[in-house]
Amino acid sequence: MRMNIWQRYAEWIGIESRGVSLGEGDTPLVRSQRIGPRLGVEQLYFKLENLNPTGSFKDRFVAVEIAQMLQEEQTVCLATSSGNTGSALAAYAARYGRRCAIFVNERTPEAKLQQMLAYGAQLYRVRGFGSSPETTRQTFEHLQHLAARRHYRLVVSAFRYSPLGMQGVKTLAYELAEALPTLDHVFVPVGGGGLLAALWQGFHDWVRAGRLAHLPRLHAVQPLGCAPVVRAWRTGEDRILPVEARTEISGLAVPFDLDGALALTAVRASGGTAWALPDEAIWEAQAMLCHEEGIFAEPAGAAALAGVLTAVGEGKVRPEESIVCMVTGHGFKDLMAIERIVRAQAIPLIEPAEIIELPLT
Repeated sequence: MRMNIWQRYAEWIGIESRGVSLGEGDTPLVRSQRIGPRLGVEQLYFKLENLNPTGSFKDRFVAVEIAQMLQEEQTVCLATSSGNTGSALAAYAARYGRRCAIFVNERTPEAKLQQMLAYGAQLYRVRGFGSSPETTRQTFEHLQHLAARRHYRLVVSAFRYSPLGMQGVKTLAYELAEALPTLDHVFVPVGGGGLLAALWQGFHDWVRAGRLAHLPRLHAVQPLGCAPVVRAWRTGEDRILPVEARTEISGLAVPFDLDGALALTAVRASGGTAWALPDEAIWEAQAMLCHEEGIFAEPAGAAALAGVLTAVGEGKVRPEESIVCMVTGHGFKDLMAIERIVRAQAIPLIEPAEIIELPLT
């Protein structure tokens, strides 16, 4: 029976659940059937976070945030989102009678906006947010002031703004450690960097508790058009310098340091690497997941596989090592990206009598 994050890890999260759950967590970890063997990597796994209640790993984060809202008797929350945090927050807010206003960037996919609206969220597009570092900084600053003045809760999926909610994301590391106690590598899509940082902290929790013998290497994967963490890793810098976001990979366009410095520290400390890949390489990995593994992921959810393909090609992982790709979001989140996969596949109209003569292959 599938258990939510509270049932499995309440003592690690640190607050009362207040019954807040839609069934988040305990997602499948499936072994690659075709891609891994073709690459000569027998232990390639996919962590299917796209199968959370609203279709992404952000449900783990939001469940804890809403539980804290109930505890503090807050009725309104504000959030920034490229899509998945907003979808999760809108769903959980609807379930527990909270109101939420979500501030999105101009490139947020329509499917994600529709999901938020369907749950009853109030949405605002902010010009330049998510692409201009200065506009993004100002947006966060204004939201912090508004939240403080009106006693609203500001929900941002980053340790910098919402450290309590990020305890829910750490449960991902606990699940992986339980399933693969000798795990060697984890490839992680990086936007703000919070997911990778949460994994690192979660693995450390279990090492300190004597539940895990060794820490896996964590590898960051970013789109080439917005790769401030990769840039810092390659140049040896400790700071995450702002960039102009020039990528169409929704969810990974974070042009300044949210939790990027934490992610950078984790990559270095774990002995991992950082990869900046063209959008086209990520779209190809998305199609590969569909065609060869039957996994329906949004582009950001396929970025980890794009990193694995590059790492294997460059000999950065050994064939006998175990590798996990984080599949962070569902394919239904970005239908425009799915059109790239299917646009060349025409659906012919045939007569019933033609069926028995079809040259099916």
